[in-house]
Amino acid sequence: MSGRIVNYYDQSTECEGYFSMPESSNSAPLVLVAHTWKGRSEFEDGKVIALNNLGYAALSIDIFGGGINGSSTEENQALIEPFVQDRKLFRQRLISAVEFGKTIDGVDPSKIAFIGFCFGGLAAIELARSGYQLSGCVSFHGLLNQSDEPFQKVNTKLLVLHGDKDPMVSFDQILALQNEMTESKADWQFISYGNTYHAFTNPMANDIEMGTVYNHDSDKRSWAAMSNFLEEVFSNVNK
Repeated sequence: MSGRIVNYYDQSTECEGYFSMPESSNSAPLVLVAHTWKGRSEFEDGKVIALNNLGYAALSIDIFGGGINGSSTEENQALIEPFVQDRKLFRQRLISAVEFGKTIDGVDPSKIAFIGFCFGGLAAIELARSGYQLSGCVSFHGLLNQSDEPFQKVNTKLLVLHGDKDPMVSFDQILALQNEMTESKADWQFISYGNTYHAFTNPMANDIEMGTVYNHDSDKRSWAAMSNFLEEVFSNVNK
C-alpha cells in the first residue's frame, strides 16, 4: 500500500485528502472517509489503511478545506456550523470529493461508497439525502440533524450505526430519519448498539460528561457490519 496526500477542489476551495490503495489491486472499488468535527486527522487516515486491508482503495476527504483542524470544542463547533446551516454547500462539497475520487487512476468509478464518523456520519446521510447515486453510504455515530434542503429520492443504500446512549441524537431525530428513508423507499438499515455512547469507534474518546466514550465491542461490531455492507453493495453493482 502506498498512501499519499492529494489535493482537489470544490470550485475555488482547495481540499487536502489522503489516498491509498492495495498495491496488487486493479480497478478497485473506492471508499471515501468523512471526518469528525475536528477535521481530517490520523483517525480518518487510519481508516483508509484499514479499508485497504479489506481490498478497497480509500480516500479520507477534507470537508472544511485547507486541511484545517480544530483544537477545541468551540473551534470544532465553529468549523461544522456553516455546513450544518447550509446543506446546499455541504452537499456540493461532498459531491466534489466523490467526483474527484472517480478520476483517480486504479479506481473503479462504478463502485463508490462513502463512510463517515460523527459529523462525517451526518455527511454520509446528507449525501444520501441529496439523491446522488453511489453504491452505499455508512454513518458511524453520526449526527442526525434534519436537512432544510429539498429531500430527494434516495439512490444509494444506507447503513446507520448508532450508539443507543448517544446524547447528541434524540429519539425524535432517529424517528424522523427513519421516516424520511421509508417515504423515499430507500434501502436503509439502522443498527443501535446498547450501552454505547457517541464516538464509540474512537479509542481516544473518554469523556463521560460530554457523552463521548470508546466502546471496544461496538467498534468491532460496527466495522464488521460495514464490511458486510460494502461487500454486498459492491457485489450487486450492474446486476
